[in-house]
Amino acid sequence: MEKFDVIVVGAGAAGNAATYTLAKAGLNVLQIERGETSGTKNVQGAILYADALERIIPDFRDDAPLERHIVEQRIWIMEDKSHVGTHYRSDSFNEERPNRYTILRAQFDKWFSGKVRESGALVINETTVLELLKNDAGRIVGVRTDRVGGDIYADAVILADGVNSLLARKAGLREEIEAKNVALAVKEVHFLPQDVLESRFNIQEEEGVVIEIAGTITRGMAGTAFLYTNRESVAIGIGCMLEDFKGSGVSPYTLLEDLKNHPSIKSLIAGGEVKEYAAHLIPEGGYKALPKLAGDGWLMVGDSAGFVNAVHREGSNLAMTSGRLAAETLIALKTAGKPATAANLQAYVEALNDSFVMKDLRKYQHVPALLEEKQFLTTYPTLLNRAAETMLRVDGVDKKTKQRSALGAFVQDRSLFGLMKDTYKLWRAFR
Repeated sequence: MEKFDVIVVGAGAAGNAATYTLAKAGLNVLQIERGETSGTKNVQGAILYADALERIIPDFRDDAPLERHIVEQRIWIMEDKSHVGTHYRSDSFNEERPNRYTILRAQFDKWFSGKVRESGALVINETTVLELLKNDAGRIVGVRTDRVGGDIYADAVILADGVNSLLARKAGLREEIEAKNVALAVKEVHFLPQDVLESRFNIQEEEGVVIEIAGTITRGMAGTAFLYTNRESVAIGIGCMLEDFKGSGVSPYTLLEDLKNHPSIKSLIAGGEVKEYAAHLIPEGGYKALPKLAGDGWLMVGDSAGFVNAVHREGSNLAMTSGRLAAETLIALKTAGKPATAANLQAYVEALNDSFVMKDLRKYQHVPALLEEKQFLTTYPTLLNRAAETMLRVDGVDKKTKQRSALGAFVQDRSLFGLMKDTYKLWRAFR
């Protein structure tokens, strides 16, 4: 009977982080990935948060396929023909060890998988895990694959199989994810000459810009849009909760086309050649939608566990951190000669609770409910943009009259009581 210390299912950011950490510590670990190679299913770009990866591979900057380090963050509140916003740009982000990078996932995941193999892990691609194996006591003891004689055993199994977590659902370890807790995002990558891209975004070689967007562009659905710069391309996308898409009848592609044709966006991507298009499910239900994270013989990490901070659009850092903490928990148990029981694996949950992962998710636990209040994505973006236009237009009307008109529009649309309630809801969600 073939047996490993740990089996990791999935080769995304969380799965690779877990497998690498385990193998570097000398554990006998098997990673199973259904794609032809790690990253096969990821054609789109993404943001890499350096701190999370640096804790796993300190010298990753030496050879990782990084696109640009981010020096400027913009936040836009959109109305149909305009936007108001803010941005932060600092030359301090041109440090020797930058904090955030844009990456192309297919290239990055292939690199990370190479590091996993170098660490001593056994990686099997083009293999589907059909189900988890249980013993008579209900403990997870391995996996069943689609290969001949494909039952493989382990002391523990780490589930990093993505947002749907089909294996956990089939094994009865978690409920099916609800449409209100998962977003469907679509993204395109537009290729532009490097000099054109740098001129448009006022950046130098290797510098990058990220734009986060909310407002009427999602037609009242809970969601956001984004744009960021790669070395010779711009990634642009938009996503909304799946439940909203089902109820609206609006397709994600339609929203993306509207975004690309918005006056604030159109000139930034003009002349770009679209070479990549992808759709992806993202678990954005937040803290209140988290499933059970560990049990007898198993742990759940990354998207499978719902670890996404939708407010700050952070995912890869939560994924890699949860993968690392799961691995470190199993390493400690192995060192102490203790089994991976449900009680012992509570150390993983406790480590998560002590980390930024759970602290941030708890902080924003009321945001999903806030976004069900449609005025925050329709009425207020419109009022803010119109107020800006009123105050900035020079037409012979005095500024005090303009100010009264702008404030009066807020009261007329929401009432004083409504404004007070909305202010409290915002405070509660972001305090």
